[in-house]
Amino acid sequence: MSLSLRPAIDLLHGQAVRLHQGSYDAVTVYDHDPVARAKSFRAHTDMLHVVDLEGAKAGAPVQRDLVRGIIEAFGGNVQVGGGVRDEASFEAYLALGASRIVLGSAAVKSRPLVEDLAKRHPGVVVVALDAKDGFVAIDGWTTVSNVRATEFAQELAALPLGAVLYTDISRDGTHVGPNVEATVAMQACVPFPIIASGGIGSLDDLRSIARAGLREAVVGRALYDARFTLAEALAAVAEPAA
Repeated sequence: MSLSLRPAIDLLHGQAVRLHQGSYDAVTVYDHDPVARAKSFRAHTDMLHVVDLEGAKAGAPVQRDLVRGIIEAFGGNVQVGGGVRDEASFEAYLALGASRIVLGSAAVKSRPLVEDLAKRHPGVVVVALDAKDGFVAIDGWTTVSNVRATEFAQELAALPLGAVLYTDISRDGTHVGPNVEATVAMQACVPFPIIASGGIGSLDDLRSIARAGLREAVVGRALYDARFTLAEALAAVAEPAA
């Protein structure tokens, strides 16, 4: 098994939170000091995933100062998203030191922008494909499009993306297990990594993702709910395949 893990920090009103199935009406606050949380993760990994949930809903980054503080505290290899819908927002996150920048709604609504940014910044753009019942959801998961997630990923295959972050919204924050089958099907269509996200609740979930041959995963609520520690998670995916 060879699976890279990115712990997640989702930001809302200056706090680290998690949503249940993408609902802004079902918020659990886990940490009042996201910068300190980032430092605690840094003791175990050099990879981090940060989302400005307010930005995702508003359509433009809202918590840029807090994101700056997190990047400065954590160091390199921070993947940032939430409300990146134009070149200015993208460049602003680059200037803060983000190593990868996640575009979600813009990938559906502004394909030329995504194509241009990906070609000018190879390996930096990550497209977030958040799906509900197999269809892409946009605007902070508040709107479900008529675009099938796997078909959309296939359309992106020729771009020099850093990755596609695939989240099954119905599983996000639920601990019911990731949608490994759908994630593997998407990975088969593209050359860049498909990052597994949503529903990871146990070390066995992580092992199943690794055994499936996927290369990256984002883990959030399970860490905050103490289902396992980051150190335990990293150890689990480092185990030799049975």
